[in-house]
Amino acid sequence: MANKYRLVTVLNPELDQEKRESLLESIKTKIASAGTVDALDDNGVQKLAYEIDGQTSGNYVQIYFTAETEFPRELERVLKITDGVLRFLVVRVEE
Repeated sequence: MANKYRLVTVLNPELDQEKRESLLESIKTKIASAGTVDALDDNGVQKLAYEIDGQTSGNYVQIYFTAETEFPRELERVLKITDGVLRFLVVRVEE
């Protein structure tokens, strides 16, 4: 059964526009391989509550998607090893 999820990512703000778009496209492609991307909200660069990997700010992006129950674990595995992603959180959204 497919569920709705929200992925919140904090990307490295030092990525240039081309690399950031490429990274977001690869994340969307990964999601599309096992579900559907419903919406993407780019919240821009914001100050972090604490320093992460030497960064004091991060580019916040939210992606809403629909996928099977097993997929978020695989997405988290991929995001952990992806350069340019400082932090991420996947949560199930109640309908």
